Amino acid sequence: MKGSDRPLSEVYDVALLDLDGVVYVGRRPVPEAAESLAKARAAGQRLAFVTNNASRTPSAVAALLGDVGVPASADDVVTSAQAAARLLAERLPAGAKVLVVGGMGLRLALRAEGLRPVSVASERPAAVVQGFAPGIAYDLLSEGAQAVSAGALFVGSNRDLTIPGGNGPLHPGNGALLKVITSATGVEPVITGKPERPLHEESIRRTGARRPLVVGDRLDTDIEGAHNGGADSLLVLTGVTTPLDALAAPPNQRPSYIAPDLTGLVSAHPEPERDGGAHRCGGWTARRDGDRLELDGSGDPYDGLRALASAAWEDEAPPSREALTGALERLGL
Repeated sequence: MKGSDRPLSEVYDVALLDLDGVVYVGRRPVPEAAESLAKARAAGQRLAFVTNNASRTPSAVAALLGDVGVPASADDVVTSAQAAARLLAERLPAGAKVLVVGGMGLRLALRAEGLRPVSVASERPAAVVQGFAPGIAYDLLSEGAQAVSAGALFVGSNRDLTIPGGNGPLHPGNGALLKVITSATGVEPVITGKPERPLHEESIRRTGARRPLVVGDRLDTDIEGAHNGGADSLLVLTGVTTPLDALAAPPNQRPSYIAPDLTGLVSAHPEPERDGGAHRCGGWTARRDGDRLELDGSGDPYDGLRALASAAWEDEAPPSREALTGALERLGL
């Protein structure tokens, strides 16, 4: 757990922001998001919107951002479809045929890289690329499986098993759909989206970031992706990750900073101080003794959460979820 006496928007030159669960949920704006991002821009920080969603084009994503009060252009958006298209362009000759199991976002990304999207295995494509899109039909999955069985390179835009639903429940994501072709062929896809490196590298390439900050709501994609890319990260608790999930995270999914929402991007972050077995932040002190976790004090509950994270993460193995739950009850989180 790191600290900063200045707002993170003044410390990091580019914020690489996840979208669903961070800026909006479905098509509803996340509270404080638009205002915080405007303040970050005013402070001189560049914003890039980095998404594992391969179904929407960058222009469509920019339009959705505008609808929730965040002005953006297509150039501000980086998608897993673009990362997949670049990987394929680096491995295939110009004009190579690629069978698309997905939507328009993938097709346009492939064309931008000089590749030719097709829809049937009889075209003998050199590769198959799959990304989530509503309404993917059995026939298209079957064509993809036939091409992979015939030796086509298999690439997946991401391995997310679920996606947020605008009405609350989670829905099967691209990772679940990838298993159809994998189960039929025995071939595992090359993954380009978070947490793998290709999408992070595409984001750095497109933004020219020298000191990026990854901002996200998921430990297994956003935060793990930051670790894999060697970048610092800010976890916001407006999406799928709970405070309990964060405290129980394995080392490769532990964020550099934690905040309730995107106000954390334009705020300072007190760094927990360790004094012997005590971890202090603000008015809170946390102590860990094996599987026991104690918390005392008062003040900002997120300072207490930072103290707890510092104590819970002093070993690779976190305390039990029961111990973490008991400590979080003191904070009302």
